[in-house]
Amino acid sequence: MKRIDFYILPDSDAAARLTYACRLAAKAWREGHRIYLHCQDAAQCAALDERLWSFSAASFVPHQLAEDGNDAPLLLAWGPDAGGEQSLLINLASTVPAFFERFARIAEVVNQDPLTRDALRTSYRFYRERGYAPQHLHL
Repeated sequence: MKRIDFYILPDSDAAARLTYACRLAAKAWREGHRIYLHCQDAAQCAALDERLWSFSAASFVPHQLAEDGNDAPLLLAWGPDAGGEQSLLINLASTVPAFFERFARIAEVVNQDPLTRDALRTSYRFYRERGYAPQHLHL
């Protein structure tokens, strides 16, 4: 069964949401997963690319923009195609991507911003309507 986790942050800080996505990706990479970090748009993708270099002084996660190839264990992109083979989808977009079923594991990072929270409630219903049992993880 597909594993879908909603990681619920306690505040509405957009930067904290990106940082948590980086931490989650770093942990998954250390566990041997290949990760696709699905962004809302090019600006968020660029911000995550930058943040992955600096979110932790003690770690580095090899990553690349999907438009530059798919050799790295962590790909960053937005749009309709995930490309490559990954096992974990970290979704930061406001909707569930059409290709979500390709992934064994899906992580949705939720903060308390009303727009983000409402969009991800819709995503939660989307998964439930398809027979999945998403889990909530309050951080």
